[in-house]
Amino acid sequence: MGLFSNLPRLPVPRWVWWGLLVLILVLGGRALIAALNPRNRAFYAWFAEPNARPAMVTHQTEACPGAPFVLPAQGFIGLLYGDPRGPYSVVRPHQGIDIFGNGELGTLPVVAAYDGYLTREQDWVSAVIIRHPEDPLDPSRQIWTYYTHMAGPQGNSFIHEAFPPGTREVFVEQGTLLGFMGNYSGNAGNPTGHHVHFSIVRDDGLGHYTNELQFENTLDPGPYLGMTVNYGANPPIPIGCNE
Repeated sequence: MGLFSNLPRLPVPRWVWWGLLVLILVLGGRALIAALNPRNRAFYAWFAEPNARPAMVTHQTEACPGAPFVLPAQGFIGLLYGDPRGPYSVVRPHQGIDIFGNGELGTLPVVAAYDGYLTREQDWVSAVIIRHPEDPLDPSRQIWTYYTHMAGPQGNSFIHEAFPPGTREVFVEQGTLLGFMGNYSGNAGNPTGHHVHFSIVRDDGLGHYTNELQFENTLDPGPYLGMTVNYGANPPIPIGCNE
């Protein structure tokens, strides 16, 4: 008896059934490969196995040797720069890094990665951005660092009181407390995981930050942090200073 002898008599060419079978096998194979990927296993374990979290936290309070930036928070660097995993994709990869916190909302500090001038737009509930007049890796240009999700699911802000909405161009030193990790998404019914999103944003050449949501407007934080945090480089887990 043939493989398709018991299939219902539908006016569908046999090649369509073969195509569906191949598609199922391909998708199943990709799912298996993804499940075996150490980065994916670590990401799943962070949420499924709380007892495993302490070993996954990157503890780096000082700048890595030869790097200008400090890591803005202590936690599990779970989503990397250029990461295509959900909620991102190959055509819309992650624009920065997500550092997930092991603790209660509003208790884990977020600090300035580098000296600069902080702005918090009037309608920003959970985010601040810092202007750096000279990129420490390319002094010919200005760059910005962006920090967000510093609020609870209902929009109760965890940003430090020194930076109320409407704050503009306040100088902060590297390591200045900006606020605390949260899970604010703008939708109280669908909060993000407990983390801070950190990205490096290009200047538009006229002294303004560009749209951080567009990947091409961002830079790989790895060289600034002295850590390999680019998804395409397949860094090990957990991530620490490059040797």
